[in-house]
Amino acid sequence: MKETKEKSSKEEFEKSLLVTGNEKYVLRLYVTGMTPKSIKAIENIRKICEENLQGRYELEVIDIYQQPEFAKKEEIIAAPTLIKKLPLPLRKFIGDMSDKERILVGLDLIPKKKK
Repeated sequence: MKETKEKSSKEEFEKSLLVTGNEKYVLRLYVTGMTPKSIKAIENIRKICEENLQGRYELEVIDIYQQPEFAKKEEIIAAPTLIKKLPLPLRKFIGDMSDKERILVGLDLIPKKKK
């Protein structure tokens, strides 16, 4: 019975990975205090999330001045930095998050334009 339960859980997990359009996004935005650039990045990413991921995202804003251990653990070399933890693959974005198209492509919400 244990094997059946494990197999069932594994199948459910694998199915959840295949679901598209309903994934829960887990994002972390690393900022350095409440500088104008940090505030702009927070505003921009919140707007992008509300317009494109409403009800399907979790955004955690981390001030690396207040919690430097997070920056070290995540190997943050510049701020603001956004990390998409889920869905995989993990992605990092650096800057004030004003390039909406780049963020949407990086989050796999729109396809990359062909040149």
